[in-house]
Parts: sequence; C-alpha cells; structure tokens
Amino acid sequence: MDIRKLQKIVVNALEDIKGKDIEVLNTTKLTSMFDRLVIATGDSNRQVKALAQNVQDKVREAGAEVLSTEGEDAGEWVLVDLGDIVVHVMQPTVRQYYNLEELWQATPAQRRKAMEQAAGE
Repeated sequence: MDIRKLQKIVVNALEDIKGKDIEVLNTTKLTSMFDRLVIATGDSNRQVKALAQNVQDKVREAGAEVLSTEGEDAGEWVLVDLGDIVVHVMQPTVRQYYNLEELWQATPAQRRKAMEQAAGE
C-alpha cells in the first residue's frame, strides 16, 4: 500500500476516536527501519487502547497488514507496527516524559548525545 494512503488511514483512525496532538514525522532520512512515525495522545488507558485498536481495525479493513502491537495490556503507551509506519499512542504524561518528537527530529549526532546523557543519569 502507498505510504501516503496508509498514513491517511492511520491519522483518520486516530481522529475518529478523538486522538489529540497527532503528529506525523518523516523518518526516511533518519532510519531505514520505517518511513513514518505517528504519535498521538489519549486521555486515559481506555482511550489509548481504543485509539490503537481503531488504527488496527481500519488498516486491516483497507487490506494492509498490522505486523505487531505492544503495550495493550497497560494502556499507557501502545505501539502499533505497520512496517512502513510505526504508531505510538500515549497518555499525556508518558508522551511528555519520552518526548519522541524531539528524539526523532534531532540529527543523528544530537540523538547520540541525548542517549549518552540519558544513560549517564
């Protein structure tokens, strides 16, 4: 499936369940593992789980494959791996703490420095 079409399906699925602060990051120049990172916030465990489930349902309905999911039991941070797109649905405090947007928008040298500083804590 075309990456733009898959991205639109994901974003629409998140918007359907009132996901907040949806952000799409193009990671093609940062990693070869995936092309897009989609991050969204849900207000509760229940909403985070519902957002992730809706993404999975809509992607499957469109004929694309969901490779795996992680974190559905706790519902604080659910990752949905679609291959070319990785979706992170998080509660606000978790999203703020891990700050994936800053990590993935940084240059490789900045990321390495941030990871070294975090490891030294």
